[in-house]
Amino acid sequence: MHNLGADTLKVMLTDVAPVNTNTVKADLTEITAGNGYTAGGTTATISSSAQSSGTYKLVLGDVVFTASGGAIAQFRYAVLYNDTPTSPADPLIGYWDYGSSITMANGETFTIDLDAVNGILQIGP
Repeated sequence: MHNLGADTLKVMLTDVAPVNTNTVKADLTEITAGNGYTAGGTTATISSSAQSSGTYKLVLGDVVFTASGGAIAQFRYAVLYNDTPTSPADPLIGYWDYGSSITMANGETFTIDLDAVNGILQIGP
């Protein structure tokens, strides 16, 4: 299902808590597009995708959202999903809970600060 080193990975925003039964993007309620937020979210740049000594590590660059022309809708969760597969379409990978709802005013930026050393996930023995 996932080819994490080559597939298009995206981060979308939602104000509704993901639950264990959510498996694809369509299971979630994305915030309304506009004012700098694009429907489907923003593509995450793959910095590295490699296996070393039996452990696979995926490192992504930070994802930045910037409000322009008005506020970006309220959100609390940033959701990482795979935009490449078609069956099932847009499988979820994980999410971050920021603890309370966030609203970005015009001109503000919000950075999903991803770990450049340890990556967003490691799979190993």
